[in-house]
Amino acid sequence: MTSTRRETWLFWLFALLILATGLGLRDPWPADEPRFALVAKQMVESGDWLFPHRGIELYSDKPPLFMWMQAALLWLTFDPRIAFLLPSLLAALGTLWCVTDLGARLWTRRVGLYAGWATLLTIQFAWQAKKAQIDPMVVFWITLSCYGLLRHALRGPDWRMWMLGWAAAGLGTITKGVGVIALLMLIPAGIAALRGWPGVRVGAREAKFWLGPLAFVAACCVWLVPMLVAALGNGGGDYRAYVDDILLRQTVTRYANSWHHGHPWWYFIEVALTAWLPTVLALPWAIPAWRRRLRRRDARFLLPLAWVLLVFAFFSIPTGKRDMYILPALPMLCLALAPLLPGILRRRGAQRLLLAFVVLFALAALGAGLAMLLGEPGFERRFMEGRDAHVAHGLAWMFVAVGGFGLAGCLWFGRRHAHAALVALLAALWVLYSLIGAPLLNDGSSSRGLMRDVGIAIGPDAQLGLVGWREQQLLMADRPAVDFGFKRPKPEQFAAGVAWLRQAPASRRLLVEESALPDCADKALARDMDVANGRRWWLMDAAAARGCTASAATAAKPGPAPDDGDDNDD
Repeated sequence: MTSTRRETWLFWLFALLILATGLGLRDPWPADEPRFALVAKQMVESGDWLFPHRGIELYSDKPPLFMWMQAALLWLTFDPRIAFLLPSLLAALGTLWCVTDLGARLWTRRVGLYAGWATLLTIQFAWQAKKAQIDPMVVFWITLSCYGLLRHALRGPDWRMWMLGWAAAGLGTITKGVGVIALLMLIPAGIAALRGWPGVRVGAREAKFWLGPLAFVAACCVWLVPMLVAALGNGGGDYRAYVDDILLRQTVTRYANSWHHGHPWWYFIEVALTAWLPTVLALPWAIPAWRRRLRRRDARFLLPLAWVLLVFAFFSIPTGKRDMYILPALPMLCLALAPLLPGILRRRGAQRLLLAFVVLFALAALGAGLAMLLGEPGFERRFMEGRDAHVAHGLAWMFVAVGGFGLAGCLWFGRRHAHAALVALLAALWVLYSLIGAPLLNDGSSSRGLMRDVGIAIGPDAQLGLVGWREQQLLMADRPAVDFGFKRPKPEQFAAGVAWLRQAPASRRLLVEESALPDCADKALARDMDVANGRRWWLMDAAAARGCTASAATAAKPGPAPDDGDDNDD
């Protein structure tokens, strides 16, 4: 077996170790995971896959492609713990394949592996890949689109790759509207072609050029056409409102006039310098090298780097920003960085910087673990609210093990092989987190513990209603639960819940989030179910609500309806 082939097998082994370990060991956690898992579960149970539902309401925040994949895998595996995470795992592996194969085609097979390692070891990439949010899937579609467009522009003409690039952008768009940003690659490609950069070809004057836009439209129509036909043809007012919300408010309005997650324009620079560690540590050596290669008119660097800058600019314009928005730019940055990494890693200064990162990371983990074992630091007290004491003890030893493993790697590999110590540290971090940390945190983070206690408290035959609920409560309930709307104001939910409760007081109970509990409710007769996801919950029977008339319930504390945007509770 050749050394390159051995290195290829080693890379994919570590990719599976880091990304796949822990699959099936936890339930969905906020933010976002319970929402998508609940929608997918309701698709399978109801048979309505075209219009996602969250409880009794239509869910119009995101297109359904990601939830379709979760639902399909749930239908195939019958295991919700595997089905909800598997799309992110497959998407992350697909992203890694795109960058490794593209690096091999543009340079060498070893350069492709360097691009894969740089992507895999970036903290934000691995963290998001181990979560069941839409972003890993969007990153895959955007990276696949860039893959096809770059193969056509730099190694073409290749009209099949051209169509693939446009079609992937279309599928990314019906996964999350920003999938269309992959087509920004056409801007630097077109400019380079017009200015005569060697090896760049777009073919805008050829008839086959239009196959790309047609592929984009066809991919979007996979969802848009049946949805619009059903909603505008046979649907009622709720379905028309769904169309308006998902096609206008959640895309154009959300971009032009963001209503949450406000940050200054430079926010993503801060994100890249922190969440993209340790990859960004190579930038002091990479930037001068990129400048030299651009002076030589090497389009293999121009196109991905210019596209990365365009992505940063695109997401920096609106005030609403979240750290994962720029994650799609990471694979192309790593692709442009990969040819330089062998030389950078031979530099003494780069090895020292990388070693310092590993040592500081390991010491931070070790210090956090020892502080949790020997004292009661403030971060532990806040973090452990609503969780059992054994969770903190287990997490403390996990941090100690990660720190110890990192320091041992530094001693074993030494100053000349700091990159090997880095791989050892991050592999230990993700494996121990997946096998120890996530299972320990699961009951509190997923609301499984809360809903298990609720099920025991009300008995096997009682009916359960939810007021002021989050998706994880409905998802983790041990029986079909009744909800009274999600976006509906909490006082109205409570009033409807009390009316439902009184229809069969002997067999019905309400689980109410504390901010939705009006003053008319008698807490002395309700049961405190403790804190989950940062909220306190109360279990009520009809006696605890006997003082609540319809007017008293709706006039109570008017706490806001749950945000229809991205949830950040934990």
